[in-house]
Amino acid sequence: MNTSINILIYSTIFGPMAAAVIGYIIGRYDKDLRSRFADAVTGITFGIFLYLFIQVLTEDPPEILAKIPDVCGLGLHFTLDGFRAMYGMIAAFMWFMSTLFSREYLSHYHNRNRYYLFLLFTLGATEGVFLSADFYTTFIFFEIMSFTSYVWVAHDEKKEALRASATYLAVAVIGGLVMLMGIFLLYDMTGTLFFDELIGAAASYGLIGSQSYASTQLWIAGLCMLFGFGAKAGAFPLHIWLPKAHPVAPAPASALLSGILTKAGMYGILILAAYLFLGSTAWGSLILMLGVCTMVIGAVLALFSIDLKRTLACSSVSQIGFILVGVGMSGLLGSENLVAVRGSLLHMVNHSLIKLVLFMAAGVIYMNLHKLDLNDVRGFGRRKPLLNYIFLMGALGIGGVPLWNGYISKTLLHESIVEYTELIWEGHLSGMFGVGTLRGIEWAFLISGGLTVAYMTKLYVALFLEKNENDKIQADYDALKGKYMNKVSATALTLSATLLPIMGFFPYLVMDGLAGAGQGFMNVEETELIVSYFSPANLKGAAISLAIGGAVYLVVVRLWMMRPAGTSYVNRWNKYLDLENTVYRPLLLHILPFLFGVICRVLDSFVDTIVVLLRKTVYRDSKLPQELPEGTELTHMLACIASFFQGIGNLTYRRKHPVKTDYDHKFAMIHEEWAENSTMIARSMSFGLLLFCIGLILMLAYLFVMDIF
Repeated sequence: MNTSINILIYSTIFGPMAAAVIGYIIGRYDKDLRSRFADAVTGITFGIFLYLFIQVLTEDPPEILAKIPDVCGLGLHFTLDGFRAMYGMIAAFMWFMSTLFSREYLSHYHNRNRYYLFLLFTLGATEGVFLSADFYTTFIFFEIMSFTSYVWVAHDEKKEALRASATYLAVAVIGGLVMLMGIFLLYDMTGTLFFDELIGAAASYGLIGSQSYASTQLWIAGLCMLFGFGAKAGAFPLHIWLPKAHPVAPAPASALLSGILTKAGMYGILILAAYLFLGSTAWGSLILMLGVCTMVIGAVLALFSIDLKRTLACSSVSQIGFILVGVGMSGLLGSENLVAVRGSLLHMVNHSLIKLVLFMAAGVIYMNLHKLDLNDVRGFGRRKPLLNYIFLMGALGIGGVPLWNGYISKTLLHESIVEYTELIWEGHLSGMFGVGTLRGIEWAFLISGGLTVAYMTKLYVALFLEKNENDKIQADYDALKGKYMNKVSATALTLSATLLPIMGFFPYLVMDGLAGAGQGFMNVEETELIVSYFSPANLKGAAISLAIGGAVYLVVVRLWMMRPAGTSYVNRWNKYLDLENTVYRPLLLHILPFLFGVICRVLDSFVDTIVVLLRKTVYRDSKLPQELPEGTELTHMLACIASFFQGIGNLTYRRKHPVKTDYDHKFAMIHEEWAENSTMIARSMSFGLLLFCIGLILMLAYLFVMDIF
């Protein structure tokens, strides 16, 4: 049983990577066949994960550890449980739907072969992250995922795309390097990187209630890894790539960037919370405050945006904040954290599926108009009931409206905050936060939910209720009717959108089932949880957010963000509040290089000063009897000999035609020419050695692959 499951695990990771190369070769000759091949690969991957998920639920298999030994010394290790099978299945489903939609969306794009190549490569790398059993394997596939997905952002190769992709790559590289430093520190301290062997490391190494050296090193390692995972998740203040990357990437890629790649970062944060820092209230408090900042700032950015895909991207930042709040609360609640754990896991699932729907719907609009500004796309959705239904399902889901999936997870997250506040008030728990602070966090949660309702209402009204200012343009939009997407795309979008109300209408069957399958990953005690999702108290929280959202929409959007008489939307966001342009780029490109340049110059001058001082005092230089203007002492000696014989010849057989040659200069030039030729030969040898090393690496890789298979 385990052997067959191991083979299936390998196939879901390395199968898409191998298929990427095969698909690229096919695409050189037949583009349509290549697209269908990619559809088949992603569909088969989804089918395998669906089977694995059913196996985990029904047969409860023993611990599975698929490994490839000796890769860079530590080897690669994969495992499977309810959460990993669930999220691998969700990722494969989203890839399948996005690939189906990509065929029509990219029909007029250049470099489609390259897009499909990296689409499948990234699928394999992402599944490798979710199935990893240790931090080393996570890091390897995390970095592969970052570099292959970079091509999505840069796909258009326009100025905006290249700038956004540079930001994305910079955040990924810096985050990866910092994460690697944390992994080094953790391995040096514990001697292992396996998640299961790190359970309770916080207590084992003196983190809880101690300020020992081990505690400090563990904190530094944890913070370094949090930096790397948080950068990919889009957590504040490393969220800067999200609002820039999504508008320029193709819409199917944006759906995956927002829905799945950010969850790969959240996967790492869950590991840190549930394994390395299990039981640490200090760590839970840190994640909670990080989540509150991310939740509020992302919602504000989305509210002020008048770009369709940028609004959805900033919304992703905010929703990641909601998830982080749940992760933080799960650390603070200790053994009573089941509500927070379930809320966090379910909101991850909900956000992934909702953003798949919303970004593909935005892709339909961009595919027809090649515009994203709300003033340009305004009124496009009128008289398009199918697109209206698709977008509305996503908007109601992310807004936390009762009977949709987002309401269920947000209810659990809100209830965890209320539960912790009550425990602090009653004295059953002690923590870093007082009741007043926790009330403020609860209101930040409700207000952020209200802002979500406000900016989604802004998008829905602009697209489906308002008319375009230009009557001719509006007539052209209305004339499209059923011609704005083909049947394959319509099927993919409709199926994805219909899942959202089904999950919300049947929360005890679907949502509780998913939460129960995944909660073991977070090392919670296996207890039953019955939540009355539609009780007056829980509906009250949703009603407060909806009321706040309606008020914000009327006051901020309709009265302040629109010109008089509602003629157009105005960008009210101050450009100086852009962290990338005002902080990160000046810091990394100007301030730090200048400071380090000054430091290096000072140190260089200091060393030179010490050397000169020593030569003038302790190690006094002896003066040369004669400083040679050029050449060496050997060339000078040979020149003297040649000049001697030249003088004898001028006195004897060349008396009538004496020769006067400057042998010093001549031999010096010959010496310099020989030296230059030697340098060129050395460089050529270096180049040859470099090619030899590359060939040797490829040969070793080939032998390694042959050894595996």
